[in-house]
Amino acid sequence: MTAAPELIRVLLVDNHTLVRAGLRALIQNIQGIQVVAEAGDGREALRSLGEHQPDVVLMDIAMPEMNGLEAAAHVVKEFPLVRVVILSMHANEEYVLQALRLGAMGYLLKDAGISELELALRAVCQGETYLSPAVSKHVVSNYLQRVGNKFSSSTQLTSRQREILQLIAEGRTTKEIAELLYISVKTVETHRMQLMKRLDIFDVAGLVRYAIRTGLVISDN
Repeated sequence: MTAAPELIRVLLVDNHTLVRAGLRALIQNIQGIQVVAEAGDGREALRSLGEHQPDVVLMDIAMPEMNGLEAAAHVVKEFPLVRVVILSMHANEEYVLQALRLGAMGYLLKDAGISELELALRAVCQGETYLSPAVSKHVVSNYLQRVGNKFSSSTQLTSRQREILQLIAEGRTTKEIAELLYISVKTVETHRMQLMKRLDIFDVAGLVRYAIRTGLVISDN
């Protein structure tokens, strides 16, 4: 007798309840894969990881407080055995490369079919990298050539600076950021000054535009 394949345990992370419900319904039809928990943002996802111990985190990019890219970096660092698959409506090469650089194993577009979803989840559990076919390999290759294989400025920021940049771009005040991150107002101001200097951007509007361009936040327009 052959042993039954191990169950793949999935944590769904998306700030839209209906999207999570739809994904859960799809995954229920895939043999050997089970949704063990859901989260509405990156911070909630990190809290759920230790409790539910999933094999894969299937996560959107555009979420409040901590987006999927920043959460992916935390998952890779704090839970190295957990695979991250980014689920996004954006095929933008900047988002794709940012996700891979931060440690995501897969990048799946939201218009993918159930067979592609299954393929992505199984591939990353086998240690492979999975990109949706629509995220064409030549686009990724051209991007790497264009930037000379160097990280973008946003990847050169510290994890804390990226967190603060996202919260600034979401319109949070210095006091609100301090309370959310459990740090002092003075520490927030120091990080803000340092990231402005690092990016050579010294106004909030410029920071917002930069955060949108690099995928830390998604524009509603």
